[in-house]
Amino acid sequence: MKKHLFLLLAALPLFAAAQQPADWANYGRYAEANARLEKAPEVVFMGNSITDGWDDAHPEFFSDNNYACRGISGQVTSQMLCRFRADVINLHPKAVVILAGTNDLALNNGPIAMEHIVENIVSMAELARAAGIKPILCSVLPAGKYPWRPEVEDVAGKIRTLNAQIKAWADANGVRWVDYHAAMDAGDGSMRSELTRDGVHPTRQGYDVMEQILVPVLDAAK
Repeated sequence: MKKHLFLLLAALPLFAAAQQPADWANYGRYAEANARLEKAPEVVFMGNSITDGWDDAHPEFFSDNNYACRGISGQVTSQMLCRFRADVINLHPKAVVILAGTNDLALNNGPIAMEHIVENIVSMAELARAAGIKPILCSVLPAGKYPWRPEVEDVAGKIRTLNAQIKAWADANGVRWVDYHAAMDAGDGSMRSELTRDGVHPTRQGYDVMEQILVPVLDAAK
């Protein structure tokens, strides 16, 4: 009996460690980069893999303009909202570019109502405004399907609906809106083939198009 009790007590620390929750919002991804910043970035880019891949495709766009990329692949809007203070507000930028929502539609964190996706994005914009940071809301890029989630139907239609709701809030509240979708749409809601490598993520040419649309908005926000 004592032997069994000893083995149980010895196993408890391992069991407790296994029960520790992971860094769900991935605060650790940019913790060191944030600590190394010597001055506030002009603009922070908050988003998912589309934002995450932007500074890999066009690093000079970020370095030459003192922009900070804070995209994390696979993230949904609730994760971004959780880390918004750590990765945006605490960096004290003048503006934040928020590109989010497609992973929610892809059910990356399970089912979520459209209204709650919009609420998460709106909450980020409101937090930015409360901190004296200008929010810039972006349309979700066009996509005809999610290769990693083929069971999701009518992807193009859901993206259009989400974009319309985000734009309606931005217009009603005097928040700048950036429409990538119209310029990148192949006509059927999917992305133009020359602008994407997998139907969801942009190529370098795709990021060129996005920058041409975004830069005038950033200039106006300064």
